[in-house]
Amino acid sequence: MPLEFLRLGWKDTVIAISLLETPLMKQEITISLPSLIHRIGREAVKQAQAIAMQFDCELKRVRRSRNWGLTGEAIGVQSFNQQLKTVQLSTGGSEFTYLTRKIDTGLLSHADKLESLEAKLARLIGEDSNITLAELMHLTNCTLAEARAARFDADIW
Repeated sequence: MPLEFLRLGWKDTVIAISLLETPLMKQEITISLPSLIHRIGREAVKQAQAIAMQFDCELKRVRRSRNWGLTGEAIGVQSFNQQLKTVQLSTGGSEFTYLTRKIDTGLLSHADKLESLEAKLARLIGEDSNITLAELMHLTNCTLAEARAARFDADIW
């Protein structure tokens, strides 16, 4: 995490503030897809690559190996997976079954990136109404103001 330093007036006190470069939901994820062409075929991979481009994802070989990888933002990968399932249902084929299954299991480890901060805060407060602001800040890496706003919104309902 990069650090940004602030100088405060009185006796040049220096405070280090940790800044996240990108929000948690904007981080790219990578899902490995070993032996993809052998499992679904070259034409299906080409079709999947075209669909992946629509969702700002990249489906490509890992260097010169037979392994492939899917890279993109978590929300984009989830949308790509939904589109693959829709295409598979409309054509009645089963060529993307392996791919959708691997993406589903890969997304399980990135569930925190699929949920917005507000939704995550609301869910945590809903699960445990006695959760403290410090616990909310620790679990979600949010600011005190965001935690207070979420607590206030939850108390209104």
